[in-house]
Amino acid sequence: MPATGSPPQSPADASPASAAPALRSGSLGTADIAFFVVSAAAPLTVMAGVAPLAILLGGIGAPVGYLLAGITLAVFAVGFTTMSRYVRNGGAFYAYITRGMGPAVGIGAALLALVGYNGMEIGVYGLLGSATHDTAGSLFGTDVPWLPVSLAGLLVIGYGGYRSIDFGAKLLGVLLVAETGILVLLAAGVLIKGGADGLSLASFTPGNVFVPGTAAVLAFAFAAFTGFESTVIYRREARDPERTVPRATYLAVGFLGLFYAFIVWTAIQAFGDDKVIAAAGGDTAGLFFSAITTYVGAWAADVMHVLIVTSVLASLLAFHNAINRYALALSEEGVLPRALARVHPRHGSPYVAGIAQTVLGAVVVLAFAAAGADPYAQLLLYVNTPGMLALLALQLLAALAVPLYFRRFTHREGVLRTVVAPVTSALLLSTAIVLVLTHLDLFTGATTTVNTVLAVVVPVVFLAGLALAAWLRRRRPEVYAGLAAEPEGNPAAA
Repeated sequence: MPATGSPPQSPADASPASAAPALRSGSLGTADIAFFVVSAAAPLTVMAGVAPLAILLGGIGAPVGYLLAGITLAVFAVGFTTMSRYVRNGGAFYAYITRGMGPAVGIGAALLALVGYNGMEIGVYGLLGSATHDTAGSLFGTDVPWLPVSLAGLLVIGYGGYRSIDFGAKLLGVLLVAETGILVLLAAGVLIKGGADGLSLASFTPGNVFVPGTAAVLAFAFAAFTGFESTVIYRREARDPERTVPRATYLAVGFLGLFYAFIVWTAIQAFGDDKVIAAAGGDTAGLFFSAITTYVGAWAADVMHVLIVTSVLASLLAFHNAINRYALALSEEGVLPRALARVHPRHGSPYVAGIAQTVLGAVVVLAFAAAGADPYAQLLLYVNTPGMLALLALQLLAALAVPLYFRRFTHREGVLRTVVAPVTSALLLSTAIVLVLTHLDLFTGATTTVNTVLAVVVPVVFLAGLALAAWLRRRRPEVYAGLAAEPEGNPAAA
């Protein structure tokens, strides 16, 4: 039977009494889901912590790098969100890749997703400890050890994930408004005062964009969007998911691309086109603090220090919630232990998966601390980097899965959405992965040997997933055959 574009409602979207306890369906609107995605990206931390390095390496054309990354991911979102109307499974990348490329590749993607999302979260506990240490030292002159802060953060984030999803959405909404607000305040100060030498649009001219350093800027820019695709993980808790999820995806990508480019441009104007590179080289970590002190006041720099810590907390909570729902979907499928599928009867949260994730985070943090590792240079960068690479690889696999998926049944979607956009995004994402790999030293500051090990983690994990798939096919064929299954009556399930 031909597809209509609106397959029948799946059991995951319904709310039968027998399904209790279950995730809270209908809890999240477009803005709520967008808050989770944008918070995971940690805009203030990305701007204050990474954008100065992008300016230093790429020059005043750096804002365009963020625009190009946003455009690439918006093209990816076309096929991705089109497929979301047909694939109702909460496993996101895993489910999409399974439906398009088969269970074996799908399980490889599932392990990559677990490593990717956990890497993106657990490494950030090192950043939380480091940022809190720096903030306390800057504001109060105290030396706060990083480990107790990171462990306390694990408990706080664990509690946030234990509570209902709408609790998390409200908290992230407040934190996101605060961190973006301080950047808007900086931009307003620069615009009102006309910058250092008058406002200039030289950042957007071809001569400043097409320079050797743009490749490095693009690598940083793609990393700054990591996690935006997690909108589909919340489809079971979304109101009208067929509309809410695509809208939230485009809203998140559009906001991040435009906001990043605008804020980087205003930072350049704060120092002037001719002086900003020298300023970034002289004090890379302090560039944004210096700018806001000059154009707004010292008090705003103090507030920015505090909000970087809350920005990191918001990012941690967003990733924690995403990981829990991924683990829930995979445990329901039998890929992970069934115990992880338990949902809290009152809060409607996958609390067992959350506890497991918190324990895993504590083990990794304590292991790095016992080894005497630096919380930023080693815990953050060594754990985050494979996570970032894994998620980029998953985006590429998902883009390739879209046209393969839509070849399998009759539908009314246009070729632009089902072939042109996903194939184009696959080519662009392949370029992005190459850029990141060739500039990995800029992310880690580590030796070639260390960077090689970090990069090799991704294919090793994927191959382990293929091995797990082969084992499931032999020993648990019923699980293998039912992976990412669609409800009866959905033509896409055929």
